[in-house]
Amino acid sequence: MNILVVDDEKLIVKGLVFALEQDGNSVDAAYDGEEALEMISKKEYDIVLLDLMLPKINGYDVCRKVRESSTVPIIMLTAKSEDGDKIMGLEFGADDYVTKPFNILELKARINAVMRRTHSSAPASGSTVAIGSIRLETDNRRCFICGREYNLTSKEFEILSLLCRRPNVIFSREKLLDIVWGSEYPGDVRTVDVHVRRLREKIEPNPGEPIYVHTKWGVGYYYKE
Repeated sequence: MNILVVDDEKLIVKGLVFALEQDGNSVDAAYDGEEALEMISKKEYDIVLLDLMLPKINGYDVCRKVRESSTVPIIMLTAKSEDGDKIMGLEFGADDYVTKPFNILELKARINAVMRRTHSSAPASGSTVAIGSIRLETDNRRCFICGREYNLTSKEFEILSLLCRRPNVIFSREKLLDIVWGSEYPGDVRTVDVHVRRLREKIEPNPGEPIYVHTKWGVGYYYKE
């Protein structure tokens, strides 16, 4: 894998680069937010390990900017452990969150889990989902609504694709978490709520009154045909 490690603590970067290269990965390093964004714009990475407290541009903003044009998996590395920080990381598009200090074996396991979820949940090549004004090209994960293209993250696309394939079927938050993130994902159902809210903000004319992704209060989410 091509991995980018973004952290301003050089000893941590050195240790991560050494440990990850031992497994045959190609690892690059960036030491501030600006450098990270520049490297991501010039090279395709399989996963990004992103520290939260960075010089120049913090990890939240780096994640947000990356998500404007890329679905590369991102694991946030940070000393902060409060639930609010974890939720904020997910709000900005992170796929997982590891709190320092961490065991390198745990981090490797998280990397492998994210990569398995990313690839195992990818739709079959060449298929298209078309329902109402929505058309999803699942081979290259492109979303079109009324002919206009919307840039969705991997998880946002998977949620929308799943709901569109089963119109009027209500999926509980627990079921969506299990299907889209996998049963081994350590997070909770708030992860689903965060991604659905971000999805609505992108595709709904009025996110407060959605016409595509509906809520069945106390039950879950569904696409209304």
